[in-house]
Amino acid sequence: MHKRKRKLTTNSWRRPSLILIASLVGVILIIPTVIVVPYIGGADPASSVERAEAEAKTVSLNPDDSVFSVKVFRTETNKVEEVPLEDYVTRVVASEMPADFEIEALKAQALAARTYVVNYLLKQGESTVEGGADVTDTVQHQVYKSEDELKRVWGADYNWKINKIRKAVAATVGEIVTYEQEPITPAFFSTSNGYTEDSEEYWSDELPYLRSVASPWDKDSPKYMDQAIFTIEEVEQKLGVTIADSSPFQISRTKSNRVDSITIGGKEFSGRDVREKLDLKSSDFTVEQKKKHLVFKTKGYGHGVGMSQYGANGMAKEGKSYRDIVTYYYQGVTVQNIEKAVPELQNKQLASKEQ
Repeated sequence: MHKRKRKLTTNSWRRPSLILIASLVGVILIIPTVIVVPYIGGADPASSVERAEAEAKTVSLNPDDSVFSVKVFRTETNKVEEVPLEDYVTRVVASEMPADFEIEALKAQALAARTYVVNYLLKQGESTVEGGADVTDTVQHQVYKSEDELKRVWGADYNWKINKIRKAVAATVGEIVTYEQEPITPAFFSTSNGYTEDSEEYWSDELPYLRSVASPWDKDSPKYMDQAIFTIEEVEQKLGVTIADSSPFQISRTKSNRVDSITIGGKEFSGRDVREKLDLKSSDFTVEQKKKHLVFKTKGYGHGVGMSQYGANGMAKEGKSYRDIVTYYYQGVTVQNIEKAVPELQNKQLASKEQ
């Protein structure tokens, strides 16, 4: 059976899960299909004690803790904003994970955000981002909102939320995730179907640290189950096929139970293709024909590769540390300091400033 796999690039791991930002229905990462939806809107059910503790002490980051700055192209203003690394990480975490998540889960997310930008800056050549920036503020790289934007979104909750996230970032200052001394591609997503996916099952690259692991905590996620109903005509148009009445759907699955391939209307598709064309929440789906409609039931939310955010939060609730979390979802990795792991990046940044 022929598999249509796609090449994994520095940005592609985010594409599958965040097209949702534009329409909270189409899922995809950040890249350009995104992994997760930015969780900065809405009220978080944080306890009054947690809020009081966060608001009682203002947390600030020392500018000297940032070994370099990140130039972010702001898509709304068409301007470049230069931000110290740790402030950049703080605002990315604020855009990617709910502030009411456990502090150890937020720390794990901080490592993923920091590792992503370090890995990206190391591998990119001459900047192709508008204005000579390093990254954009969209799912093409990592979602980023300024302090003023976060204040507008969070309103009265701003102080406790930003202080909690800063605390998580401050506790992990300068730390990144590496595999054999190289920064990893820290893929992450919202919610698994109970297992994460091997990288090569969703992309073409087989990365040794992106292996399938059990993630039972995700069953408590509000995004664990979903259902999408289409008319047969809608599916025919989106997939470019003709579906006969009572046409059988032949499905093969990966070891994590996501759809590897499916035959619809006599044409074979990968699970990823169907997910993206129909904007399904996950590639773990079943399909049932009911008269003139097709019902797709999904488990999980996102591409399934790397760290599950709800899984990370579940581990944290059980007392696991952020290091436990990242070394579980990213197999065989090590947590290291940027300056020790990739000193050439700091030299590259210094050389850039001198030009």
